[in-house]
Amino acid sequence: MSAAPNRDRQAERREATRREIVDAAWEIARRDGLAAVTLREVAAMIGMRSPSLYSHFDSKNAIYDAMFGQAWTLFLDEMRQQDLPAAPREALLAIAEHFFAFSITDVARYQLLNQRSIPGFVPSEAAYAPSVEVIGLLHETFDRLGVPDRADADLFLALCGGLLERQLANEPGGDRWTRQLPRVIDMFADEVGLPGPSLRSSR
Repeated sequence: MSAAPNRDRQAERREATRREIVDAAWEIARRDGLAAVTLREVAAMIGMRSPSLYSHFDSKNAIYDAMFGQAWTLFLDEMRQQDLPAAPREALLAIAEHFFAFSITDVARYQLLNQRSIPGFVPSEAAYAPSVEVIGLLHETFDRLGVPDRADADLFLALCGGLLERQLANEPGGDRWTRQLPRVIDMFADEVGLPGPSLRSSR
């Protein structure tokens, strides 16, 4: 009988504490905004003294960095699990709708990932890596759908991002701009020469 591998219980406890700190930071950000995340507030929420946090994160920006990496990793995992329709236009719409849903359900997360909302915060290479993988996966999907030009992928992201910004800024919780997605995807698909049928006519 083989012996069970040794567990590093100290490392496990340390990682669990780091997750608890990051979860507390998200709770504060969702309740009071990203700028409200402070070492003191996070420590108070988890019953830890502020100086003790420094053994896990050496600054507030280090906490933001962990949040950034965690959130992009979650989005990447969701993208990998997404079962896209075979029709190119339907697939593009599914990608856009997933991005909208991920963003609208957690505005603080969207702000951290897609806006320069924290002065002086620049994500580390490790935290930024999942977002690079997201773009790589998007490019692979676009290649498969028949849209190999990276400038076209940039345009798609800009169109979706613009609609999303308008939705969040002007009607949070509503769907005024979300309802425009089929129309915008059709316009994009017509521009890059993707076959139909039109999304607008099928909805």
